[in-house]
Amino acid sequence: MGDRMRPREPYLAKRVLDALLREDYGDLSKRVTRSKEGVALLLADGRRVRLAPGQLFQDFVVAEGELLGLEQVLNTLQEIADPEDSDGVAAFFDECVEALHALELLDEHRPLIRGRELADYESLAALVDHPIYPTARARAGLSDEELLAYAPEFAPSFDLRWVRVPAERVQGAAAHWGPEGLFPVHPLTLPKLEGVQVAQGPRLTVRPTLSMRTVQLDARTQLKLPLPTTTLGRRNRRSIKPATLADGAAAELLLRRLADPDILLADEQTYAHAGDEYLGWMLRRLPEGRIIPVAALSVPEVRAELGDVEGLVTRYLRTLLRWNVRLFVRYGVALEAHQQNLALVLTGRDRLKLLVKDNDGLLASPARLAAAGIEPPAFADERMLTDDPHALADVFVTITLHLAAASIAFGALPAERAAALVRSCLEAALDEHGDDPMARLLRARTLEAARLTGKSMITAGTLVAKERSGARDINKFYGTSGPNYLRVPYLTGNLLVGLPPQCRAGSGP
Repeated sequence: MGDRMRPREPYLAKRVLDALLREDYGDLSKRVTRSKEGVALLLADGRRVRLAPGQLFQDFVVAEGELLGLEQVLNTLQEIADPEDSDGVAAFFDECVEALHALELLDEHRPLIRGRELADYESLAALVDHPIYPTARARAGLSDEELLAYAPEFAPSFDLRWVRVPAERVQGAAAHWGPEGLFPVHPLTLPKLEGVQVAQGPRLTVRPTLSMRTVQLDARTQLKLPLPTTTLGRRNRRSIKPATLADGAAAELLLRRLADPDILLADEQTYAHAGDEYLGWMLRRLPEGRIIPVAALSVPEVRAELGDVEGLVTRYLRTLLRWNVRLFVRYGVALEAHQQNLALVLTGRDRLKLLVKDNDGLLASPARLAAAGIEPPAFADERMLTDDPHALADVFVTITLHLAAASIAFGALPAERAAALVRSCLEAALDEHGDDPMARLLRARTLEAARLTGKSMITAGTLVAKERSGARDINKFYGTSGPNYLRVPYLTGNLLVGLPPQCRAGSGP
């Protein structure tokens, strides 16, 4: 990283230190000091970094005006790390360097990006950094040229490649899509494939979506393809296991049975796999209407174009929380539908519906589904099934509340208004279920809780091996908590009174 501080270094260093402090990796919180000068964190080089109260997800964050170097932060990480985590720490060092370089590359090309058509919501959403994971821009092993050619924030377009796959290797819900016997392949993935014949297929020019491994063929059709990289942690591979596609399709069919009138499910029933983690695809069909990824609501240009942002966020939160609370209380289902897997669908007369996709990470209770007269799906991944209500609540809090609701509301509205709006919509959704035991549990874990559960994403994703962390699923690994932003003192004032009636507690539909 060198002796001179690079322009984007303080921004990334702050995000990394905030994340390490949030997850309390290596008992970092024991280095926090309190004195008449305030709260500070002692770094490895002896510097005391001023801390300020955290607004979302954690107690303290690096205070505004503190200029940090990435090397200072990483040296502190190395000092507090368990020796058994040395491989994970080294991998995280690389991740930080990759993320810093990706940020600089984006800044270099940002003037050109800002001049593109506003209708490209997917790539506009990709300009916003992940609300929690600090090094989300790191994509292991990709060069500058590859990022520019395939990453959504650069709004590129490119042609798919094709390989010939023997019929006896193909498994899935579709005999074929496109030319029979050919599999579509992302250009980045082609060098990873061995023993396959590269073939000539139709020219299909595509654009990456916010997900990057999912590409857009046209306004109503997307194609999910494996990629030879990792994101959100070194263990979070972007390849595709065969069972994942079938589990996602089964989850979609379950959710269609349980959907509210204002919920739309993307059609993800057409897919195929050839038994190799880099040979698979899933065709996604989208509904009619103007589709805006929820993550795009954090983009100023998108908010300016949409107009009544608070009204739109209110309708979104009401739809999101009402359905997710009903899924939890009545059926014991919690969705891993975060800001990247949700979209607003705007139709005639300013009607809003919520589009849900990529359902292979949900958690469902076989007992509660059976009690409701619904046969539980036979998921290949047994981690998708549990009768533990607190495991379900962990997913609801960390995904539905933190990422799908709070990060969007706080990204689009003033903090006080955002907190009041999320609380009001959640209260209204829970009030519909009265004294139901599952509603009481969810109320206790959200509205009434002193602290809210959080995910230890860096710890499980990169720093600590599964054998040491005990994580069955790195995307559902907890162990951290933060103050309940729905209970802060300013919510006792008059802010709730002025909220739109559709989200006021007890107002009904």
